Amino acid sequence: MTTPDFSPVDQFLAERVADGTLPGVSYAVLRGQALVAERCIGLADREAGTPVVRDTLFRAYSNTKLITSLAVLRLHDAGHFGLDEPVATWIPAFGHLRVLRPGAQRLDDTEPLATPITLRHLLTHTAGFSHGVFDPGTLLYEAYHARGVRRPDTTLAELMDILATLPLAFQPGTAWDYSAATDVLARVVEVASGQRFGDHLQQHLLGPLGMADTGFVLRPEQRPRFAALYGVPAGTPAAALATAPCSQRLDGVPYPGAYLEPRPRQSGAGGLFTSLPDTLAVLRALMPGVSPAVGATGTGGAAGGWLKPATVNALFTDQLPPQLCVQFVHTGPLPLFGWGLAGAVTRHAGSPWAVPGSEGALQWGGLAGTHWWLSRRAAGGQGLAIVLMTQRLMGHWQPFWFEVQRRVLAALA
Repeated sequence: MTTPDFSPVDQFLAERVADGTLPGVSYAVLRGQALVAERCIGLADREAGTPVVRDTLFRAYSNTKLITSLAVLRLHDAGHFGLDEPVATWIPAFGHLRVLRPGAQRLDDTEPLATPITLRHLLTHTAGFSHGVFDPGTLLYEAYHARGVRRPDTTLAELMDILATLPLAFQPGTAWDYSAATDVLARVVEVASGQRFGDHLQQHLLGPLGMADTGFVLRPEQRPRFAALYGVPAGTPAAALATAPCSQRLDGVPYPGAYLEPRPRQSGAGGLFTSLPDTLAVLRALMPGVSPAVGATGTGGAAGGWLKPATVNALFTDQLPPQLCVQFVHTGPLPLFGWGLAGAVTRHAGSPWAVPGSEGALQWGGLAGTHWWLSRRAAGGQGLAIVLMTQRLMGHWQPFWFEVQRRVLAALA
């Protein structure tokens, strides 16, 4: 097999480091289980002059959602619950939720639930919750911040009590809105397993996969490998947010002491840090042909060892009806993307957002710029995966990520 030429990818990322778009970056490409590319470019800490290396640690932010979803699906396959079971079975207060009426101007302008929230609604962001990040100016954005939904000083159980006092944005199953639903899933894991969320992840997912560099709190010996976070200066015009140099160091983000000391909240929606090798371990586990024996031994293979083939297929299958799609306030609807059980599914190519060759792939990213992409049908059915790690705040699904996808797929074509 001809050795792919990834120099166009390397050149593009070196240019983004040189022009300040990215402080530093690492990426890797898997073809089946084989690592066919791995590069590290730029700095993990500009001020200290620390280079990005293979085991540099990054803020996972929303890439935590993949880990949470896998934990939920493992419990599902073990018979703890069905995906279409009402969440109120595990969180009784959610049986009394109300829903904002269309066009509501007050939080108390609500109607009863027309259908119960299910675990599938939570996994697909169709439950009706908000996130308190991407919808400024809305009733729920203001309410989530006023009630402390995003504060780290409440446990997942306490967060459920807060969410139970707030209305949903829409009737479950009728719309798509990126949300705190994955924190609700993390609480379901706690209730179903009888373990604190982080303990459950360590015992049943992180430990078996050998993910020693993924967690909620950095061990002392890990701290020197933790990348500094950078962002664009305040006041940067909205049109330039994606490409402006990220010149401002952001210590204390998302909150002072984050990742350095334990907090009550172990967020299933965005609380983990991780590394390039650890993310590769998860994606290797989801590749086609992973043996159940491999997963059982803890040397790789979450899908083979823990998830049934039908569950893996559902993970990569668009769960949304045709009229729903991924959408954000600043982008509007993105009809080329549906949603599986842990990320966006490319329905078909047709824009810079949906790169040709990515049809059927599952992908997602974090707010600080870490991304993953996996197609089980690519490379003649061997599977193909791309991981990119960087530390640019508001770096999710920015142009650099889609250009990396495009160049990697071109190199492998």
